[in-house]
Amino acid sequence: MQITEILNQLGGLQSVAKELGVDEAQVTAGAAALMPALRGGFKKQAQAQPSGLDGLVGMLGNLGGGGLLDEVLSPQPTNVGRGNDVLGQIFGSADVSRTVAHNAATTSGIDPALLKKMLPMLAMLVAGFMAKQNMGQPAAPAGAGADGLGGLGGLLGGLLGQGGAAKAPGLAGMLDLNGDGNPLDDIMGMASKFLR
Repeated sequence: MQITEILNQLGGLQSVAKELGVDEAQVTAGAAALMPALRGGFKKQAQAQPSGLDGLVGMLGNLGGGGLLDEVLSPQPTNVGRGNDVLGQIFGSADVSRTVAHNAATTSGIDPALLKKMLPMLAMLVAGFMAKQNMGQPAAPAGAGADGLGGLGGLLGGLLGQGGAAKAPGLAGMLDLNGDGNPLDDIMGMASKFLR
């Protein structure tokens, strides 16, 4: 199951649509367009941590942990500043975030202004979901293969060369962390050209 499907089953995409006052189909399409860059950002961050997996887990906790997911799911307005903090950690600059939104707009046909509003909320959903999985909290919806969602150890172990990727095929597959490339490198290259 893809991470966008899980976030949809958790009610995350519906919460984003309601808060932004847009159609749920637009949010689903926007999430599909933005998710490769988000996955790439988390993967890059995991690889950059000097303490590897522990560093990523600590970073997620410092950013708000599972509370990030809960905040987007809450009926109260989302503090997107927390989402921008997540984006700052995984992308490094607001310019990269803008480029990610522009790139997703090109591929999806969705208004880049809407994607810019969605991006911090999606970052919160993904970071909060990963943090809850690491803590063993029940964030996964029924039928999502909860036995394969055992934590970030299995999820990122293979990525960081620590073994154990096979222990959590469900979550590793959802985030495609051992998949076919990282689009973020290209997006960051585009952003650096705009800064020159």
